[in-house]
Amino acid sequence: MDSTAFSERYIQKMKALLGDSFAEYAASCSQEPCFGLRVNTLKTDPEAFFKRAAQAGWDLEKVAWIANGFYYGEPVRPGRHPWYSAGLYYLQEPSAMTPAAVLDVRPGDRALDLCAAPGGKSTELAAGLQGEGVLFANDISASRAKALLKNLELSGASNICVLSETPKRLAERFPEFFDRILVDAPCSGEGMFRRDPGMIRSYAERGPEYYMPLQREIVSEAVRMLAPGGRLLYSTCTFDEGENEGCLRFVLDAFPQMRLVEIEKREGFSPGIGMPECARLFPHKIRGEGHFLALLEKNPGAGMEEETQRKGVKRVRSGEQRALDGAAGAAEAVHFLEQWDAGRFDPGRVCLERERLYYLPRELCTGPAADRSGLRYLRTGLLLGELKKGRFEPSQALAMALRPGDGPGRLMLSSGDERVIRYLKGETLSLSSGEAAGGPGEAAQGGKQAGSWRLVCVDGFPLGWGRVHNGMLKNKYYPGWRWQ
Repeated sequence: MDSTAFSERYIQKMKALLGDSFAEYAASCSQEPCFGLRVNTLKTDPEAFFKRAAQAGWDLEKVAWIANGFYYGEPVRPGRHPWYSAGLYYLQEPSAMTPAAVLDVRPGDRALDLCAAPGGKSTELAAGLQGEGVLFANDISASRAKALLKNLELSGASNICVLSETPKRLAERFPEFFDRILVDAPCSGEGMFRRDPGMIRSYAERGPEYYMPLQREIVSEAVRMLAPGGRLLYSTCTFDEGENEGCLRFVLDAFPQMRLVEIEKREGFSPGIGMPECARLFPHKIRGEGHFLALLEKNPGAGMEEETQRKGVKRVRSGEQRALDGAAGAAEAVHFLEQWDAGRFDPGRVCLERERLYYLPRELCTGPAADRSGLRYLRTGLLLGELKKGRFEPSQALAMALRPGDGPGRLMLSSGDERVIRYLKGETLSLSSGEAAGGPGEAAQGGKQAGSWRLVCVDGFPLGWGRVHNGMLKNKYYPGWRWQ
């Protein structure tokens, strides 16, 4: 793609914005886009992954401004490697890694990703929490929210709520609830023209004028959900001043309790127009596409408007969930979970809903988040598994949330073992006598042999479940994730 594909109106706007550097921008449009992956720090650390990738012959380069970001090129195909299915990284364009990094979510925070699908930024926010606190990941599109849920579960995130709601409905339920909010707003996409030329056609139909009212509405609701002293990161992948600085001027005028926070300018970053605290990323100045970022903070002493005050907190209505006590298979489930997640598992946070077991973040047990009526949730906490005919069957999400490493009942395969790909395709595997012996779930129940669960791992990292019978591993990898 080159700049000749642009409309004259867009060219003139960019000339006015960039001045003498417009020629560099136009030249960058004909260059190949960059490809990146972001290491999942819930699973591994960047240095260890870099060494592992180098041993596999991958030629990775560090993204200068992202601690866990790397560039990759041909012939590396990280999306078709078992490590991807183990959740070791997320494929993400380098500039798109920036918003979650700048928001700097910490363990224990209540975080919200308001426009979250497909989940690239949400998975990084979840990694920042390190299992403490809670992440609400929302997308108004139910179909896109399903992809969001898959990516969060693939990453091993457990303390999550995934929703498909309007910002207004969320703000009504959660006024001043969140410590950190990310609004990666829908936009005209000017910064993605090189990577996705199809965006140019969409831009002709829906340009900045279409998105500006929507952006202001979304960020206004986000401000109402931000706790005093909390921080909100507003980002777009467009260059348009009206969608960027114009939206911020609206917010600062409408909400005097908000202020801009300076974003550190790494090499290649540009300041905002009339707002030097903000950051602009241009493809002719960094190895990445276009992005805009602004970090806002709510005055710690500011209280919310009287009309948004919540009059009371409801509890979960009776009948929507019930305790494990007395449920068929409950004792088996608790024993199984204590074996697999020793040291972290708290039976008091397990709830049973329609024969499914969930492990709730503490924040969902009391307060506003305990009332889950009236909102469209796709997931609340970690789906542990199901009680089927009085027996516990662990979930794919639980497998992904377990820690990497050695342990009882793990089938340890190397990424070079041809059985790994066969497992990911859903096939039954042959086991050696040593691999088939022992493991949790071996004990007989009701006079019948229950079989033995195995956690299938690649290079030590969990992929999913299988069950041993007569020296064979019956494949329990989630059908919707199987390789084609």
